Order: sequence, then structure tokens, then C-alpha cells
Amino acid sequence: MAVLTPTQDTIAEAAGHLKAGGLVVMPTETVYGLAADATSDRAVASIYELKQRPSFNPLIIHVASLAMAERCGMMDTRARYLARRLWPGPLTLVVAQRPGAGISRLATAGLGTVALRMPEHPVALALIQALDRPVAAPSANRSGRISPTTAQIAAEGLGRSVAYVLDGGACRIGVESTVVDLSTDPACLLRPGAVTRDQLSAAIGELAEPGETIRSPGQLASHYAPGLPLRLDPTEMREGEALLTFGSNASLEGAAAVLNLSPRGSLTEAAANLFACLHALDRPDLYTGIAAVRVPNTGLGIAINDRLQRAAAPRSS
Repeated sequence: MAVLTPTQDTIAEAAGHLKAGGLVVMPTETVYGLAADATSDRAVASIYELKQRPSFNPLIIHVASLAMAERCGMMDTRARYLARRLWPGPLTLVVAQRPGAGISRLATAGLGTVALRMPEHPVALALIQALDRPVAAPSANRSGRISPTTAQIAAEGLGRSVAYVLDGGACRIGVESTVVDLSTDPACLLRPGAVTRDQLSAAIGELAEPGETIRSPGQLASHYAPGLPLRLDPTEMREGEALLTFGSNASLEGAAAVLNLSPRGSLTEAAANLFACLHALDRPDLYTGIAAVRVPNTGLGIAINDRLQRAAAPRSS
């Protein structure tokens, strides 16, 4: 595995690896992604195999322009309105697939829809432009585990399974994109993120609640989970537990270690630190578990609490 400083030459080299059906770890503003040519069944299958990801869980397709998105999906008035105002950025739009788009059916889990996003990171955009094809890029980690927000964490989690890791620094936002389903009327918020429900409602009207069908990444009940058990809303610490807290919340007596997502109470800082803190506390050699305090459930805090809730959910055997 080569961890590369992004330059015109290294991005071109990584794009060539993608064209040959390989996998590349790329930075985005949300989390690091495990990228593959979205038009190649073999390359997309490699993502599912490496991540050990359920085949019914679709992938987000990353594009470098609205024109590329239009070639992949049926962008209606709402989709174009949101894309022009919020792309590039942490927003994924689920729309009907465009016939003949060439997107691998594995990437869409055989659905009639496709999840599209234009990332707000110069390295990701340059890589997609160099490939000149859409890129499937779920988070660069084993399925269900903590998403990586640095190149080092992604490299350590994937080992030698990926030839190239493009190091774009720490992710600015730190939680995955908001996902809104525009294949329905009204639209439906499938996953909260940095683009809030209020922002979306103000733009395209009130949003429906998601059903039970998996239509986008991040809808599994157990997801983003550390190896250690995680529990929420502790009132006292259990022996050997580490504590993940926020703001001015006092440390509980008996915590084996304490990390604060944002001592000054910033939800933006907390989101950027969330997965890095979970990685730091996921140490079975030091701790027996993780106890986590929820953040205020407003704005970006809704996305943070969603990730914590899924990380704490019962895990399938």
C-alpha cells in the first residue's frame, strides 16, 4: 500500500489504477472513501468483498459535475435545485436511474434508483475528473465499523488490500453525507448529515420519514460501530469503560479514560472529531467498553446522535 501526497502525477496514477479495475482510498470533506469505477461490475464487487458489505446495501456514486450526474440519473427540478445550491457538498440525492447510464447494478443493489453526490474536496474531484467516469465510494472501512476521517486510519483499517491511499488531510466535516430520496413525492430524508432537515425542507418542502426498505447507505440499524460495546446516556461508569463526552458535561467518576468531542460545545467540532475519538477509544487492550454522552439534538447534532445510536445498536451475530 502506498500513502500518497496528492499531486497531478499521483492523482493520474491513482486514476489509472481505477481504470484498470483497482480500488483507491480518496479523501472527501465527510469521510475517506473506498473508490472504484462505478461502471465496472468487477471493481464494484471488489468493494463489497473488501468491506464485507451486504449486497443489498447500495453505494453512493460520486460525480465531478452536474452534467456527469445527469448522465447517471434522472435529475428532476428538485434535484437540480438542490444540486445547484448545495453541490459540491455533503448531500447525496437518490433519483431514478437514467436508462443506459452504465452504472453497475451491484452499486445500486439492483434498485431502480441511484444515489449521487458531488464531494467538496479538490482531491476527490480531481480523481473523478481524471478517471472521467463516476466513482462508487463508500467509507473506507470494513462494513459496519467506524468510518475513517484520516488517511492513516483508513490505511490501518484496510491493510494491504488497497494499493493507493491519497492523503488529503483530516476530513473537514467528519460524518457521512445527508441522503435525501427524491424518487418519491414528498421527498424522504434517509440519513441525516451536515445538510439539515430544515435546510432541505426550506428548499423543497416537508420531508417524509423513511420506510423499512434499504434505499441508501447508512440505514442499517447497527452501523459505524467500534469493536468494543458502546452504550449511550451513562449515569455511572462500569469497570474499565472509557467515556466519550461533549461540552461542559463533567466526567463521570471511575472512567478509565475521557475524550471530549468539543470542550467548547461546538457541534461542528464534535462532528469532525466523532469517528477519530471512537477509533482512539476502541482499544480492547485498555478498555472494556465505551460510554457515550449524546450531543444536543439540533442541526448537525442530529447526525452525530444518529451515528452514536447506530454504533450502540445490537449487532447481528
